[in-house]
Amino acid sequence: MIQRTVLVKFAETTTQEQLVEVVSRFKALENVLTGIVEIQAGLNVAEKSKEFQVVLMVRFENQAALDAYTANEDHQAVAAFIREVGRVDSIGVDIEI
Repeated sequence: MIQRTVLVKFAETTTQEQLVEVVSRFKALENVLTGIVEIQAGLNVAEKSKEFQVVLMVRFENQAALDAYTANEDHQAVAAFIREVGRVDSIGVDIEI
């Protein structure tokens, strides 16, 4: 199993409503993609690293599922929305679990 975790930093002009919409759209991917074991997403509540406002996590059955997710048009649409509402930076890591 592979877990991908992404922290996303947004512009100061990004609204709370837009952040909540990012989380909602990301979670909805669970209903349209295969090979996903679990999706978690939410707003960062930690005092440290608070400049990253959104945390996204997906667990995939295997590398093939991760590869399919990366190229999937529904995932690409969510990524485009994230950029549209003011993504400034992100950091992502994949680990085998």
